[in-house]
Amino acid sequence: MSVTPRISARAARFAGVAAAATALTLGVAGTASACNISEFSAEAVCDGAQGVITVKDVDASGTPATITLFDESGKELGSRVVKGTKEGATVTFKENWAPNAHYRVHVKTDRFNVDDDIKGGVTTPATACATEKPTATPVPSSPAPSSPAPSASTPTETAEPTASAPESTSPAAPAPAPSNSASPAGGSDLAETGANSNTGLFAGIAAALVVAGGGVVFALRKRGAAQR
Repeated sequence: MSVTPRISARAARFAGVAAAATALTLGVAGTASACNISEFSAEAVCDGAQGVITVKDVDASGTPATITLFDESGKELGSRVVKGTKEGATVTFKENWAPNAHYRVHVKTDRFNVDDDIKGGVTTPATACATEKPTATPVPSSPAPSSPAPSASTPTETAEPTASAPESTSPAAPAPAPSNSASPAGGSDLAETGANSNTGLFAGIAAALVVAGGGVVFALRKRGAAQR
């Protein structure tokens, strides 16, 4: 059975419609996944006592984007690179912002030709971030031991004992030995004439006389016995 030109044209028409539908579907899908400026948002918040500005990217295509922050005067404050996710990826700029200040946030990508500012920029809150002051914990001080106040009559320092006179170390003079012979009355005169100093000499002379007398008596007795 031969294919007529009419059937062939109808088949070609169906193929063209299918190709167009496929192209339209792919185009819509590509547009849906493309990165655009509406997927970026920014806000000013406080991180403790530090003011910060955060930029969130919810681009599901994961296209890297360069985020640049500018102040009201147009001065560039810094740049960050963010790679978006469906849940949202965030970059943070540490900026100690003042209340009611305005910042401009610019987004640029290499794909999809995004090169624009986030609509409206960022306006900071009317209240600055609170400055946290560390609370010092008071340390209980132990009470000092109470000491009685010194009275006027009581000296504060103990007086040192007065050093006593050193005892004499020289031996006491020995008492004179008593004389064997009795001192006659008026011994003080004898002492003045030096009689007491010759007592030994007189005793020796007396003893010699006694011995000599004894010898004479013995000789006389012997002589008398011989004459008888």
